[in-house]
Amino acid sequence: MSDWTDIGAAAELDASQRLEGDVDGYRVRVVRVSGTLYAFEDRCTHDDSPFEDAPIEDCEIICPRHGARFCIRTGAALTAPAYEPVATLPVRVENGVIQVRDNRWD
Repeated sequence: MSDWTDIGAAAELDASQRLEGDVDGYRVRVVRVSGTLYAFEDRCTHDDSPFEDAPIEDCEIICPRHGARFCIRTGAALTAPAYEPVATLPVRVENGVIQVRDNRWD
């Protein structure tokens, strides 16, 4: 079981709209949508590239290269050319610090 990893201060997320960090060797992105935090692996499963400045509409992130959409709640691939989901991870705030845990191998 993986431990919780600090990603950054909650105040940083408020200022930047997203935080990125490394969790167990994977690049992870944390976003806040309608007051709820979501964490997911920061790579499009279609071409294995980071989402970079990908727009988020409601709870969907849109890959800027080919337009694939993913649900950031569940990780589900919603449109072609992506067919594989992105990994989602548990996220929490402890003492003002956003933390993520990779539970895929628990």
